[in-house]
Amino acid sequence: MNRLSSPPKRVLIVGAGLSGLACAVRLQEAGAQPLIAEASDGVGGRVRTDLVDGFRLDRGFQVFLDAYPEAGRLLDRPQLDLRPFKPGALVFREGRLQRVMDVFREPRHLLASAMAPIGSLADKLRVAALKWRLGRSTLEEIAARPDLPTVDYLQRAGFSGAMIDVFFRAFYGGIFLERDLRTSSRMFEFTFKMFSEGSATLPALGMQEIPRQLANRLPPDAIRLGAPVTQVQPGKLVLADGESLAGDTVVVATDATTTARLLPGLGTRDPAWRAVTGVYFAAPKSPLNEAIIALNGSGSGLLNNVCVLSDVAPAYAPPGQALISLSVLGLPAPEGLEERVRAELESWFGAQVRSWRHLRTDRIERALPEQPPVSGPPAPGFREVGGILVCGDHVSTPSIEGAIVSGLRTAEAVLARLRI
Repeated sequence: MNRLSSPPKRVLIVGAGLSGLACAVRLQEAGAQPLIAEASDGVGGRVRTDLVDGFRLDRGFQVFLDAYPEAGRLLDRPQLDLRPFKPGALVFREGRLQRVMDVFREPRHLLASAMAPIGSLADKLRVAALKWRLGRSTLEEIAARPDLPTVDYLQRAGFSGAMIDVFFRAFYGGIFLERDLRTSSRMFEFTFKMFSEGSATLPALGMQEIPRQLANRLPPDAIRLGAPVTQVQPGKLVLADGESLAGDTVVVATDATTTARLLPGLGTRDPAWRAVTGVYFAAPKSPLNEAIIALNGSGSGLLNNVCVLSDVAPAYAPPGQALISLSVLGLPAPEGLEERVRAELESWFGAQVRSWRHLRTDRIERALPEQPPVSGPPAPGFREVGGILVCGDHVSTPSIEGAIVSGLRTAEAVLARLRI
C-alpha cells in the first residue's frame, strides 16, 4: 500500500539579506519550503552593488574575509572569484604614506615596516605576539573570554598610545565604523584572527555577488521582491498591500530597527547604529597602483580610509579608469563635503585629485549595529519572540560571518521545531 508523502513545511522569512538567504538555503536543502518577503527591489540587504556609468559601487566600503569559516563553507568561493588585498596598509602620517605590512606574509617589507613611524618596535613585536596567540586560539575559546572595550584590551596588551591612536583607531575604524574602539574585544580578537589567517577580498563583480549566489540556489518563486511586511504573527505575514501569507513558522531576518518595529515584544527600543559616509570618485589612473588600503593616521581630517577598488578587482571600473572609494565615519553635513574631501585627498595624493570625477556619495545611517562588550557567554545567534524566530547580525556579530551564522543557526532551530 502506497503512503502519500506530506507536503513540505512552509517557512515564511521576512528579509532577503544575508541572514534570511542563508536560512532559506539551509531550509531548502533540508526539504522545507522557504518563502522570503523582501521590501526592496533586490536581495542582499546592506550588501548591495549598483552599476553607475560602468563602475560597480558597493553601498559602503565592504570586504569579505576569506577565512570566515561558516561563510566559507556555505558559499562557492571560486565562483565569487575573490580578489585579495595585500596583507597590510599604507598609513598617512607626517605628510606621507607609510607602509606597515604583515611581515610574516610579506617578508620583503620587514625593514620598511619596522622603520615606519607607526608605533614603536616593541609595538610591532606585540602585534606578532598577538598574531601567534590568536592563531593558537579556537573561535570557541575567543567567544568564552572576558569581554571588554577593545581600547582597554589593547592597553592591557601593552600597546602604546601612539600605536593605538595611529594604527588601530584607523584600521579598526574602517571595520567597526568607530574610532573610540568601544567595540567588544571578542569581536576584535575574532576579526584579528580572520585577517591573520586569510585575506580581505572583493568578489570580482562586486559585493552583491555574495547574496546573489545564495539567491540563485533557491527556486525562482522562493523570493518575493517589493513585498514589504506590515504585520508578523505566528504562522502568518501581512503585506503592505493587504495580502496574507500563511506558513508553518515565521522567521524575521531584518535589520535591528525593522525587527523592533515588527516585533515590539523583542524589547529593543531605538536600536543603536553606526553610520558611515562613502564617497566614490572616478580617476584616469590609480593614485596607489596596488591592492592595498590607505588609512588616515594623522589624527585629524574627515577621511578614515581610502582604497582604489579597481586595483583590487579591475572589473569595478571600465577599462582605462580607476575607482576610488573613501570612507568618512558618521554623517557629516553634506554641504561642501565633496570640496572638503577633495582638499584632504590632495594633501595625500597631490594635484591629480583635481581631475577626479565625483560619482556618488552614500550617507548610510544604518551601516552596522553597535556591539558593546557583553557579560556571560555569547548569544546563540538567534532569538525567539512569541513563537517567532529572529535572526540577523544584530543578534549575532556585526559581520558577514555573523549574519550568515545567525541565518544557519536559525534554520537548524526551525528544522528541529518542524521535526524535519
